[in-house]
Amino acid sequence: MIHANQSLGQLATSIPGATGVFHQYKLDFCCGGSRTLAEVAAERGLDATEIIAKLSELQQQITSRDWRAAKPAELVHHILQRFHAKHREQLPELIRLARRVETVHGDHAECPTGLAEHLSHMQQELESHMLKEEQILFPMLCNGFYPAGPIHVMQHEHLQHGDALGDMLRLAHELQLPDGACNTWTALYLGLNELKEDLMEHILLENEILFVEPATQKGSCCGSCQ
Repeated sequence: MIHANQSLGQLATSIPGATGVFHQYKLDFCCGGSRTLAEVAAERGLDATEIIAKLSELQQQITSRDWRAAKPAELVHHILQRFHAKHREQLPELIRLARRVETVHGDHAECPTGLAEHLSHMQQELESHMLKEEQILFPMLCNGFYPAGPIHVMQHEHLQHGDALGDMLRLAHELQLPDGACNTWTALYLGLNELKEDLMEHILLENEILFVEPATQKGSCCGSCQ
């Protein structure tokens, strides 16, 4: 349960994505991380309840479901909302955090040097990949067509995304924070871990379920896109 008497630093380092909300309201969660949300909101004339509501949305758990029984269009909709939209929110904020850490702590032996550049490359590659799915492959799957060529290309790119995650973890020292790491550094590694878990689940759903043609639906429309 989130409450206004928690410190900005505590919230930033325990809720993935919270730093994006704090930046929206121009709240200093790093140097001012020891101050409570209630204290800062009152000082700035902000509605703490509104901020808590946005943080609570980030905390909501995705309901577990056996997607093997879903129609392709249902799973596509889930992937678009749960993963494509989220990756487009995650990466810009992670890049910003990584740049900040590299700028401030560049002389630290455990600084994730090169991480911001790597995340920028990941963002470009993932955006290109998602657009190809959205514009070409997903509409075909929703209409009951399972083109081997495009599916193979997406699966190959998934392998590349997996390699990129490995490089990300290497640059971030396997997400092991140094002693005395600041709130920005802590929030960065928290967000990287969330990205890793989300992207792995995203790829799993596509490779193992969405891209597999059901024997009972070969050549037929799923009916959900009509």
